[in-house]
Amino acid sequence: MEKQDTTHFGFKTVPIEEKAERVRGVFDSVASRYDIMNDLMSFGVHRLWKRIAVELSGVRAGQRVLDLASGTGDLAARFANLVGPEGRVVMSDINAAMLEQGRRRMLDEGLVGNVEFTLIDAEHIPFADNRFDCVSIGFGLRNVTDKQQALNEMYRVLRPGGRALVLEFSHTNVAPLKAAYDLYSFRLLPLMGRLVANDADSYRYLAESIRMHPDQETLKQMMEQAGFEQCDYHNLTGGIVAIHRGYKL
Repeated sequence: MEKQDTTHFGFKTVPIEEKAERVRGVFDSVASRYDIMNDLMSFGVHRLWKRIAVELSGVRAGQRVLDLASGTGDLAARFANLVGPEGRVVMSDINAAMLEQGRRRMLDEGLVGNVEFTLIDAEHIPFADNRFDCVSIGFGLRNVTDKQQALNEMYRVLRPGGRALVLEFSHTNVAPLKAAYDLYSFRLLPLMGRLVANDADSYRYLAESIRMHPDQETLKQMMEQAGFEQCDYHNLTGGIVAIHRGYKL
């Protein structure tokens, strides 16, 4: 099979080696306003989505968790409280500016005793096999160039009995909601980005990247291809967001 040499960056087609750098530029631009924009964009509902994801993770005291694409650490902070002083959370991101924002937040909240901070590309996770009880990625998989490779890596570093959790924007089939969501995504979201973060283009990319992300069933099949078993997904807010879960048995 001939190796693909292009990929998508939003609706654009770009050389495959350029995507990671372009994504890095997006998050360099929005890092300082990321939390504010998350609250504005989702009307605060992203906090509920993340709470449900953590509940579905089944993480317990003393466990080891790898959180990929941590951003400013919403999931990592919740995991750190769950695993307690005997556990460990690796908070990671491919983007140094985002990871620094997250590190500052964790310091402010006093959540550094059981958290380590590491720059990680989800396609090349620098840990040995069978290391973690849970690997999570929240609103980050759609930005990865080779999503299947990232899922393969998540499976590799999980311990037998461990589980992966993918929280991501997805695809709604509710017709009235879809029309309103498209209007919001392509008209209001870039405007909000320009007014609040002085960056309309990055939030236009966000809307486009969501539409290019695999739908719920396709992502489930990709997880099964990576080796995960008992895969399921939970639609939230009419399928605007989905939580996928799979186990390494």
